[in-house]
Amino acid sequence: MIEVLTTDSQKLLHQLNTLLEQESRCQPKVCGLKLIESAHDNGLRMTARLRDFEVKDLLSLTQFFGFDTETFSLAVNLLDRFLSKMKVQAKHLGCVGLSCFYLAVKATEEGRNVPLATDLIRISQYRFTVSDLMRMEKIVLEKVCWKVKATTAFQFLQLYYSLVHDTLPFERRNDLNFERLEAQLKACHCRIIFSKAKPSVLALSILALEIQALKYVELTEGVECIQKHSKISGRDLTFWQELVSKCLTEYSSNKCSKPNGQKLKWIVSGRTARQLKHSYYRITHLPTIPETIC
Repeated sequence: MIEVLTTDSQKLLHQLNTLLEQESRCQPKVCGLKLIESAHDNGLRMTARLRDFEVKDLLSLTQFFGFDTETFSLAVNLLDRFLSKMKVQAKHLGCVGLSCFYLAVKATEEGRNVPLATDLIRISQYRFTVSDLMRMEKIVLEKVCWKVKATTAFQFLQLYYSLVHDTLPFERRNDLNFERLEAQLKACHCRIIFSKAKPSVLALSILALEIQALKYVELTEGVECIQKHSKISGRDLTFWQELVSKCLTEYSSNKCSKPNGQKLKWIVSGRTARQLKHSYYRITHLPTIPETIC
């Protein structure tokens, strides 16, 4: 329960308050996302389907390089913020997506983990040049007002998980698995509809659904306390929980596309090929809840 505060809980709540205060500052424009959702696919205009395919490719790159989920979450945030402001032709989407991904990598990963732009383009097998990528980076930065860092659903998911996890009996803590929650968040990121949700609401929806599935009645009150503290209405939480549940159910029934390990025929060295093999194993051998996308 949140009311019984330990020193660690107080620190977490302070972090949560900061995230809640910053949450709305760097989010996609919902009206812009709705325009993308309503667009007809004629091969030229940006559509929800094209956006979702691009995000799946970014997830494949995230897994290939072993980057954190926060990097992927931020890349999706940047991409949606840009797409919700600008009319992007389908032929330019790859450059936009990779630019957002590279900005996220440089913002969240340690310097030694940041690949060279030439390697990133080569591995992705795009035809544009480093100069093209750098020009697009500048355009993206201008349109997001040079605010690369953003409050993401992943950050909320981490905090919410930490707040409830320690309240479980020690012998049951392994049942509430954070990697499983990360997998669900990745699935949601790959559908544009979830970019219209507040990050806090999406994160709590995922956590609350998992707690319901595990039948952890003792954590229900904790979720309610978090919901109240985050000022999330019951109506909003129920609405997004239903959408998350539908997404994950469709994934489990194989109604939605999975990443194709052969889709990106990367040109790599022997060492990188071994890394790719390991990454491909992670993509194709999934846990019960998707490690990748819906």
